[in-house]
Amino acid sequence: MSIAVDGANAPQLPEDLVTALRALLGERFTTAHSVREHHGKGEAYHTPALPDGVAFANSTEEVSAIVKACAAHDTPVIPYGTGTALEGHTLAVRGGVTLNVSGMDQVIRVSPEDMDCTVQAGVTRNQLNEYLRDTGLFFPVDPGADASLGGMSATRASGTTTVRYGAMRENVLALTVVLADGRVIQTARRARKSSAGYDLTRLFVGSEGTLGVITEVTLRLFGIPEATRAAVCSFPDLEAAVNTVIAVVQCGIPIARCELLDKTGMKMICDYGKLDDYTIGDTLFMEFHGSEAGVAEQAEMVQAIAADYGAGDFKWASTLEERNKLWAARHNGLYAIMATAKPGQHMMNTDVCVPVSRLAECIMASKEDLEQSGLVSPFVGHAGDGNFHMSIIANYDDEEESRLAHEFHDRLVRRAQAMEGTCTGEHGVGSGKIDYLEEELGGAIDVMRAVKGALDPKNIMNPGKLLRL
Repeated sequence: MSIAVDGANAPQLPEDLVTALRALLGERFTTAHSVREHHGKGEAYHTPALPDGVAFANSTEEVSAIVKACAAHDTPVIPYGTGTALEGHTLAVRGGVTLNVSGMDQVIRVSPEDMDCTVQAGVTRNQLNEYLRDTGLFFPVDPGADASLGGMSATRASGTTTVRYGAMRENVLALTVVLADGRVIQTARRARKSSAGYDLTRLFVGSEGTLGVITEVTLRLFGIPEATRAAVCSFPDLEAAVNTVIAVVQCGIPIARCELLDKTGMKMICDYGKLDDYTIGDTLFMEFHGSEAGVAEQAEMVQAIAADYGAGDFKWASTLEERNKLWAARHNGLYAIMATAKPGQHMMNTDVCVPVSRLAECIMASKEDLEQSGLVSPFVGHAGDGNFHMSIIANYDDEEESRLAHEFHDRLVRRAQAMEGTCTGEHGVGSGKIDYLEEELGGAIDVMRAVKGALDPKNIMNPGKLLRL
């Protein structure tokens, strides 16, 4: 039997499940249309897909109870942190219950001597770094958005600092996970390394909620550098900027951030962020961490390399206020692009990643393709690790514009794969890149399906994402 519940366009839910979730959570379980609508939309172009209900959990025990109740009724569970994913990860494409863990926002433990911490999944990266401020430590992974650390683990997030500190894959030491039948497991202990058994931590990092719900994360921390300097430098063309990055990486210079913006993207973020002092051109944003002497040496070496490729003068942002303004402008790139869209236009946000040695070739071929297509999209890249992003602006309700945009996107991804790259460097597969993943990994997909079948035989954990089942 099913029951109609509150909210406009109310879905049909099993009466026993509604009763169980309301008994467990009270008002923290809802089927109100406005709440379902909020959780059924992402920050990208994907068609909204609303859940049938939304459950707000405050503990691992509550997550376990919610998952058990849903499993008993074969009801899908869609984990949700802050909703910043860009490939439709949080869309309820097959209905079900969205499990919001944003209320799980406690820093459980910080061990300065061991340089690690354990947090609940709903803690955001900015929240953690604010908590750590007086310890002399920080957590470096910076995808731009103030994402939850559980979500960042689930999508194997990276970002502007990956070239120096690594992605979530390198910085997650252990996880607490609720499996599809409600069991709770810990994937590892706190030791910095282990040879004990399968590496379950890495299995769940990047699983996109398809194998279980991450509820606690143990993270590696780093000491706040003695000195930090940021610089902006423009180049005569995009190829010169990219070749500078390749040379910096090949020389082994431990640059902390190395961000690429083409002329289009630079104008957008300067206009939006009111950065009046910077040249509008193909540009690198860079940051150096270390001792005073080390930072000075790194900067000198990079300046010399950049000069060989015709770069202009470095414009330094040395104070904390200047650096924060600079990186806020870079991180607000998505909103800067949105601000330029005309009525009816939206963005297809996508990313690819190639070996650094092929980055210039991939970007220049993609730029030529973009110009021939007549479409508009800035190039924004974490150039130090071969990862770049495009936000393809078009009216996706117009059949011809939508066709042109999707065909360009298809060529972009296949170009990266042909260069031994990947369909996504950090956004993840979600519901948008399943076909590309199958082509990229071939027979390995059958192994992934076998793992999924073993851990989630009913396919209730975020179905319709990552794998076609």
